[in-house]
Amino acid sequence: MQEVVLPLSEPPLVADMGVGVHGVTTLEDVFLLPDLWQVHLYSYEGTVDVGGVVHRIVPGRASLIPPGTEVRYRYRGRSEHLYAHLRLDGTSERRVAPVMQDAGPNRTLIAGLMRGALAAAPERAAAHLWTVLWQLTDAGPAGREAADPFDVATAHIEAQLATSLPVTGIAKVAGVSHNHLTRLFRARTGLTVVAFIRRRRMERARHLLTASTLSVTAVAAAVGIPDLQAFNKVCRRELGESPRGVRAAR
Repeated sequence: MQEVVLPLSEPPLVADMGVGVHGVTTLEDVFLLPDLWQVHLYSYEGTVDVGGVVHRIVPGRASLIPPGTEVRYRYRGRSEHLYAHLRLDGTSERRVAPVMQDAGPNRTLIAGLMRGALAAAPERAAAHLWTVLWQLTDAGPAGREAADPFDVATAHIEAQLATSLPVTGIAKVAGVSHNHLTRLFRARTGLTVVAFIRRRRMERARHLLTASTLSVTAVAAAVGIPDLQAFNKVCRRELGESPRGVRAAR
């Protein structure tokens, strides 16, 4: 069994998290995060080669991949998973866990914690994901929290960032009117809902371009702008560089 050793004496530093959408433009991705741990909870079938060891992916399995490990995913079609990219530190508490495991009865809890982290403040998100790591290393339990309409809306946006996100649909998910949702976003972020979505897409695009080896085409699809010309235009406007320029500047 392929195993990893996780330093868990300190909460993780969250670099990025969301719902990864793959298998749309290509059935294979090669992925490398030089400095970040990867946590995945899968909802599809496929395989992943982690440092030369091939693991089967089925719904309900979770993986823990250490920094600097090349992974090669092979999909059977559109494939989604919850993910988090983390920095882990600490020396007083280390836990051993398999690279790939069945989340079993903890699957619902782990999915709830990861989705809850999407809408939480950074410190709270780190706490949610720290609990996920303890769950995956067979440590203690934890609970989850209810979210207000703004939290529900932002969690939905993070989870569906790779898809079309009409404001009316987000408002419906959050259980409020279009106008009330707009007021919430103005009050909490100073942005319209559309501007908030655009900002989050570009923040995720910057992260994937600078911290991973995903192709520009795959990054564009992962942030919901699969048209490369449109993606290039938005990158230049929001990030000041073309996608390849952003990657080169890292």
